[in-house]
Order: sequence, then C-alpha cells, then structure tokens
Amino acid sequence: MKTKVSANQNNKVNVVTLGCSKNIVDSEVLMNQLKGNDIAVTHESDTEEANIVVVNTCGFIDVAKQESIDTILHYASVKTKGEIEKLYVTGCLSQRYKDDLEKEIPEVDAYFGTLDLPFLLEELGADYKHDLIGERSLLTTPSHYAYLKISEGCNRTCSFCAIPLMRGKHVSKTIEQLVAEAKNLVKNGVKEVMLIAQELTYYGLDIYKKRALADLLSALSDVEGLEWIRMHYAYPYKFPIEVMDVVREKDNICNYLDMPLQHISDAVLKRMKRHITKADTYELIQNIRERVPNIAIRTTLLVGFPGETEEDVEELAQFVRDMRFERLGIFQYSHEENTSAHELEDDVPEEVKAERAAYIMEIQEEISAELNQQKIGKTFKVLIDRKEAGHFIGRTEYDSPEVDNEVILDAATNYVRLGDFANVKIHDAGEFDLYGTVVQ
Repeated sequence: MKTKVSANQNNKVNVVTLGCSKNIVDSEVLMNQLKGNDIAVTHESDTEEANIVVVNTCGFIDVAKQESIDTILHYASVKTKGEIEKLYVTGCLSQRYKDDLEKEIPEVDAYFGTLDLPFLLEELGADYKHDLIGERSLLTTPSHYAYLKISEGCNRTCSFCAIPLMRGKHVSKTIEQLVAEAKNLVKNGVKEVMLIAQELTYYGLDIYKKRALADLLSALSDVEGLEWIRMHYAYPYKFPIEVMDVVREKDNICNYLDMPLQHISDAVLKRMKRHITKADTYELIQNIRERVPNIAIRTTLLVGFPGETEEDVEELAQFVRDMRFERLGIFQYSHEENTSAHELEDDVPEEVKAERAAYIMEIQEEISAELNQQKIGKTFKVLIDRKEAGHFIGRTEYDSPEVDNEVILDAATNYVRLGDFANVKIHDAGEFDLYGTVVQ
C-alpha cells in the first residue's frame, strides 16, 4: 500500500515541468505553496539532492504525450533504483489518461489532474495556503520575466483540440487579483509579464459579462515598475479590436500579439470549427495593423488536417506571403481521441504533413530574413535574458522568450547585466537573429 509523504524537514521536492507556459505557472504555484510550508523545492530536471519528484505533464499532442511518458518512465526507473523515495505525476496527461497510466506505470505513487493542487499538496504533507494565492517569489523563468495566467480552461470547440478535455470550461481571474499578482511579481524583480490563457480574448465574459481584456491591460499598465506587458494566445473570432487601441496608447504594452490562426482555407477552417472565414481573417489582420502600424504578429498554423488538399496548402502559402507575419510557427496535425476531428479520417500521411510544414516554414524564413534586414542600422530597446558562449542574448519588444527572434551581443565588447534593458543598434541580421552593439 502506498503511503503519503510524512512531515520531514529533510524532504526536498524536484518539480519537473513539461509542456506550455501555462504548466510553468502551475508548477510555480505548487513550488511557492511548498515553500510556504517550509518544504525545500527545486525545479532542476535532474538533481541528486531531491528525494521526491513531481512531474507536471503535457497531454496536448502525440509528441508532447510521448515526452511526458518518457519522463515519467525515467523517474520511475530512478525510483526503482532507490535514488528517490516518491514519484508523483500531475498535469494534463495525468488528467486525461489517469486510469491508463495507473495500470501501465504503477511505480508512480499517485496521479493528479490539472485542478488537484490541494490534494497533491496534502499528499506531499503540505497545507494549501490561501494567503499565498497570487504570490510567486519562486520562478522557473529568469527572475526578470514571468507568465501571468489570466484564466483557466476554454469554452471553444475547435475540432482538433483536446485542451477543454484537460482544462475544463473557461474561468477568468478578476482584474483585482491579476493586478495584485503583477505587483507581487514586480516586487520580486520581474520587469516583463506575458499574459497567457487558453484564449485571452474570452477573458471576462464569465465574470463581467463582456470581453474585458482591454480593461485588464489598462489596469496592468498602471502597475509601477512593470516595463513590458505581452499578449499570448488570442483567438481571432470576435476579437475585441478595442484591445489594439490600448496597445497603441500604453507605452509599456508591447507592440506584439500572439494569435494562432491555424489555417486560411474556408473548407479547412469549417472542419476545424474555427467560426471564422478567410475574408474575416484578412480583414481582421488589416484592422489590427491599421490601429497599431508597428505591431509584430505571431501566428501558429496547423497543416495536415483531415481532408487538407494541395490546393488548401497553396492557399495557406499565399496567405503567409500576403500577410508577411513577423513571427510564425507550424504544427503538424495530431489525431487526438475524444476530439470531434477524431471522427474524420486522418488521411494526410505523416511524411506529407512534414513536407507541408517545411514548405510553409521555407516561405516564412525568407520573409523573416527580409524583415530582419530592414532592422539593420536601427536602435531597439533590448531586454537581456542570458549569457552563453561569449555572448549576451536578449529580445526586443517584438519577441517572446523561447519562440521568437533574439538579439546577440559580443560579450567581449558589450557589457550589460542580465535582466537589464539596453539600447542596441543592429549591425547585422540573419533569418531569426539580430546582431548588435550597445549604444548610450
């Protein structure tokens, strides 16, 4: 019989996070609750000091699921060797496949879903402290930036997406809660927050009976010391265009919008249940760029959806050429059980999906290189994220960590401090990187 963790000052918990930025926030909330209970915690992927491991999993698509399973199996092996005492699994994969995982990987002491934090804490010998809600002094990101999750769950019914199965219905946090959380982050040294949610633009409908993202942005922009605010995962259908007016008016809101569009073919969009048309999409992007002329739009596209034809792909390619997106990523369709698209035949071979993804990215690489060349000779405000291999590496307001372009400085001739802003003049550019020199 498996037993709970007993109260022990020598316990140390290693929280291993997989998947998206929303999982990062969930792990940080867990870590801060453990810290508030005087339990030692770390977030290194491998650590000899920890005797307890919690794996926070992703269950979004096949590749992510496999990474989660491989990680669980790795720590199950570590536990079998006696190198750790307890192993727990939480997050989306555990929410979605708990019964199967319990049968297949019994070495895990207990599995928890996405909303089971109080039960996981109890298992770890900790109390869920309500006074710590919104307090994140422990971050897994560099100390100068953090993710701010403004809501949980999603009410959309996109046919390819399993997120509502794992995260439930949309639930917004209040503006007051989020402002308080942002102030706490700034107090602990954070200069940039990235707003994240399954869908930003639905924010507020459940508690304010209106789309309130513009109101939230206005309130957050008044937080003293918060220098950059960035938006991730906006949904195009019924996009609250007044948001862009706030972006234009507020200096500390980055001219950046992450809006996954998925596709442009009307036939594919209809099967995806996206509730938007090609014509609507073109009009929306034009409207956004008219309101904020120097906006950087990041989008994500999905190729290989059931029934996608070569004509659909050519239509998508032309869309990318027309829009000249500043940032773009590609996913290959994953046939997810219990989604409505699973009822369709997964009729695009995997190698064809890969070819189509590569084709679109080749077009984007050329566009990105051209846009970057236009930055040579210009000076940008850059946030310095890290130092590696003799270089300082940072980002402009048009770039989010991990996924976007970076600015590279020679550490031998440029002295900056990590987490600081610097004015950088660009002297060279590649497809996805800018090279610059600090100027006064």
